[in-house]
Parts: sequence; C-alpha cells; structure tokens
Amino acid sequence: AKRHLIMSNIAIAVTDLSKKYKIGVLKQRHNTLRDELVYGVKSLFNKNGRSPNGSDPSDTIWAVKDVSFDVKHGEILGIIGRNGAGKSTLLKILSRITAPTSGRAEIYGRVGSLLEVGTGFHSELTGRENVYLNGAILGMGKAEIDRKFVEIVAVSEVDKFIDTPVKRYSSGMHVRVAFAVAAHLEPEILIIDEVLAVGDLSFQSKCIGKMGDVARQGRTVLFVSHNMGAISNLCTTGMWIDQGKVAMRGDVKSVLGAYIKSQPGGTQVDTKNWKRIGTGDARIVKARLSDSKGDDCAAFMMGETIVLEFDVEFYRSFPSVNFTVEVNRKEMGMHVLQLQNDDCGF
Repeated sequence: AKRHLIMSNIAIAVTDLSKKYKIGVLKQRHNTLRDELVYGVKSLFNKNGRSPNGSDPSDTIWAVKDVSFDVKHGEILGIIGRNGAGKSTLLKILSRITAPTSGRAEIYGRVGSLLEVGTGFHSELTGRENVYLNGAILGMGKAEIDRKFVEIVAVSEVDKFIDTPVKRYSSGMHVRVAFAVAAHLEPEILIIDEVLAVGDLSFQSKCIGKMGDVARQGRTVLFVSHNMGAISNLCTTGMWIDQGKVAMRGDVKSVLGAYIKSQPGGTQVDTKNWKRIGTGDARIVKARLSDSKGDDCAAFMMGETIVLEFDVEFYRSFPSVNFTVEVNRKEMGMHVLQLQNDDCGF
C-alpha cells in the first residue's frame, strides 16, 4: 500500500536503464561461392587480436548506461544533450519501440509519441487512415477520433492531401500530420523528439503553442530539442544526458545553464591574424570574454551579462574614441546586433 501511494503521482519510473548496440554486425547476403569464401577469409583474419570469447569491446557501444529518474504526472521534462548522447535511444525505449539491454522503465498512462518522421505511420495508408489507425492503437474508439478529426486536419494543414497515401507526403507534411495526431488524441504521456527540426516557422510556432496547451491540461510531456529557447519556455524541469548517462537533473534553468557553459569555446581571442583596416594609429592587441563575476566564459544564458574586455595600443593621442561591437551568428551568416559606446552616452 505504501509503495502504491508513493508511485501514485509517478507517470514514468526509470531504474538502471541501459541499452547496448553492436557495431557493424549486420551480416551481408552472399549469393555466390566466391562471396562466401571471401567472407570466410575476412572473418578468419578479423578474429585475430580479439578476446578469447570472440567478442571485442570495440564492437559495442552503450547508447544509454545505468539511467534512473522519475517523471511526475503533469511534469514537462526537457531533455537536452549533444548529438549521439543517447536522448533518442532513451525515448525509443520509453515508447516501447526498442527494448532495453538491462534495467526497467515503468509507464503509468497511455503514451503518444512523435520520435522520427514516419514513426508509427503506414506509408501505404492515407493520412485519414493513419489518423484512425493511431487512435485505435492508443485505445480510442471511432466516435472519439471523429470528434478530434477536424481539429487534427486543421492543425496539420494538409486537408487537400488527407486522402493521399502518406508515402507521397514531403517530410514537412508528414511531421505535421504526425504531430497533430500525437497532440490531439489525448495520451496521458506525450513523448516528442526534436519535432521543431522539421517544418517552417509557422509550424514551429504552432507546435510550441500546442505543447503549451497540452502542458496546461496537466498531461505529462517529455520533450527533446536543441532549441534552448523552446526548452526554457515550455519545460518546468530539465535533464541533461551526456554519453548515455544523466549528467544533471533539476529545474530547467539550472540544467540549461550548466549545459550551455559546458560547451567548448575559447575565451581568449588571438589577435595576431586579424584582418585589420584603417590607419594603424590604434589597434586592439588583446581581447577576453567573461561573465559579470569576471570569470572566463564563452557561453551565456539569455538575459545574462556578457563582458568583453580588451587592450588597445594607441600610437598618437585622440580627442575622443568610439568603440563598436558587432554580434553575428557565424553559422548562419546572420547579423544580430551592433552596439556603439555613444549609444550608451559615454
């Protein structure tokens, strides 16, 4: 009875969950005797240097290793981490798509998931048929799906193609329908993996709004994304996965802050190879990034103070000096911000 009372508020209980994959063990088909002989010779040489039991530790990888955590009913958990950290593998285990190597995950409630484009959809069926198929899998009756159908089609914005086989859908159309189904068929637990990576800005905004509605209805949401703004705005708690293990679990802003500051980046700027223009009467010889405490820092949270400290050598006197700082998103080629000291009145 005590165990039941403790678990009554738990939607997901994960205990020592691990998943191991073998690398490069898919055996090819060999259609000729020559193919079989070549494969046999390769196999013979590949055994050299292996351990006595025939297994090689380099042939395996732990995508998830000894992960334990609980998610309460109504909790919005944002899961973050670098590519290959094990986030998607964890969600596939929780969605019952793949089985764990060891450990257990207990799910208390009906699960709806959107993990990859096409997951849970039959390519030969139409959009309409897939909506009803997914609803049936979730245990919903036809009348219940009928009530939701118009809203699902409206959100997906594929009404002209709803009776077209989904194999003819673009990836954007596919994920629109999949998200609309996952969000509207009212599972108690909604699991979403990087849905914002596909789709235009309008769809991304609609996704965030709908996930906010789901959260306010008291349903449990697990949300994986590299969009730190979406994680911060939508989620109440966060979990950072690193190399298959839980690196941190707690309130979302603390987890995001620790994750962002862990990212590699230099704080000392080498000015030797700068492309310089101008007369050369003054030049920056050193530059450094730090936080408001004066500690070296190369990654900053939204709203956090960024300190740029630099040394300048002057080769003649000036009556006044203007400094300009530009902020650019280098990977996108996008100019974000330009500041001049006289904008601030000094």
